[in-house]
Amino acid sequence: MQRRERVFHAVSFELVAMAIIVPASALLIEKNPLDMLFVSIGLTLFAMLWNYVYNLQFDKLIGPNRVERKIGIRIVHALGFEGGMLLVTIPLVSWYLALSLIDTLILEAGVLGFILVYTAVFNWLYDVYQPYQKWFAHLVH
Repeated sequence: MQRRERVFHAVSFELVAMAIIVPASALLIEKNPLDMLFVSIGLTLFAMLWNYVYNLQFDKLIGPNRVERKIGIRIVHALGFEGGMLLVTIPLVSWYLALSLIDTLILEAGVLGFILVYTAVFNWLYDVYQPYQKWFAHLVH
C-alpha cells in the first residue's frame, strides 16, 4: 500500500470501529455516548502513538526484517503491544468513566474481543473491495 492508501485504510478502520463501539458500549455500561466518544477518540489517538513508539522499539530489539518473523515472535509482539495499551488505558478509562478497575477490565476485554474479530473482517472486506478503494483514493488525490 502506498502512504495515501495506508492513511485512508487506517482512518476508515478507526471511524467504522468507533461507529460500532461508541453506541454499543454506551448502551452496555449505561454511560453518555459523548463520554464514550471522547474515550474512544482518546484510545484511538493513544493506540496510534503507542503503535508507532512500540513498533519502532520492537524493531530495534528484534531486528527490522519483519517478513521472516516466526509465530512466536508475532505472539510476543501482539501481547506486548496490547499489554502496554492496557497498562496505560485501564486506569485512565476507569477514572474518566467512574468505573471500578474490574468493570473497566471487562469493558476493555469486550472491546478487545470485538476488535480482534472486527480487524479480520474489516481487512478481509477491504482487500476484497480493493479496486473500489483505489478508485475512491484516486478521486481524493
